Amino acid sequence: MSHDFTGVLLAIHIAPEASAPMVELDAARLVESVGIEGDRYATAKGTYSHKPAADRQVTLIEMETLDALARDHGIDLPPHETRRNLTTAGVPLNHLVGREFQVGEVVLYGGRLNVPCQYLEDLLGKKVFKPLINRSGLNCIIRRGGTIRPGDTIRPV
Repeated sequence: MSHDFTGVLLAIHIAPEASAPMVELDAARLVESVGIEGDRYATAKGTYSHKPAADRQVTLIEMETLDALARDHGIDLPPHETRRNLTTAGVPLNHLVGREFQVGEVVLYGGRLNVPCQYLEDLLGKKVFKPLINRSGLNCIIRRGGTIRPGDTIRPV
């Protein structure tokens, strides 16, 4: 499979602390090796902040996954409910583990696939755990910071 693609950033969401509602942003500043300015994992206020992981600086999920949840499982999961920071279209996230890619002016490194958690299912009251196995998004390290906005192009470096 070719790893050439051009995708797009559809939405940016952060939460100021664990379990707080996700807030949609028109633009976000990503700080190299830290996280998204104002997000719970950049300020160590996230649910999993007590288990530090460099690749939890920014999380991504594919809009295609959310479309499939609705189509195949009848589950409506809007981007903010995924608890992921960036919602993408046209980006093969599972193929970006161990690779660098660019979102606008920012460079991210795909650390590991995100694993669905019972916490999300409990928080939402929606049966999303099993349908999200192997499709729960990508955890990334910020290699080069900058400002991103919905509509930014996403492509391999």
